[in-house]
Amino acid sequence: MRDRMNVYFPPELLKQVSDLADRQKLSRSAIVEAAVASFLSPDGSDRREAAFTRRLDRLSRQMQRLERDVGLTAETLALFVRFWLTVTPPLPNDAQAGAQAKGRERFEGFVEALGRRLQKGQSFLREIPEDIFRQEPAGGPD
Repeated sequence: MRDRMNVYFPPELLKQVSDLADRQKLSRSAIVEAAVASFLSPDGSDRREAAFTRRLDRLSRQMQRLERDVGLTAETLALFVRFWLTVTPPLPNDAQAGAQAKGRERFEGFVEALGRRLQKGQSFLREIPEDIFRQEPAGGPD
């Protein structure tokens, strides 16, 4: 048994309903009934909410990885600079040119090795275990 209900639509909306009914070879009542049922169905909003939740979870995990990687990169650079500044003795003036040439040569080798590594998809940050920060005390190593 069905009950009758009279509703009023703006002309442009009624035209869209009529066009869809013609394309689908359905009655306008069937189109409106399906639209109302979809609107009232909690499943639609639940599915959207679940999709948003999955997306936010994925973005949260990506953000955590980025924070970890940036933290590791900053600590690695700071440790290297500290080490370099404390163990590199000053050079006499007559040794400066040779040291600079050797430095340029080493840097070029470094850049080439980095390029090969990146080309292979290798990453130093991926080699570091995910739980390394959880094992360290709050201050970390010096």
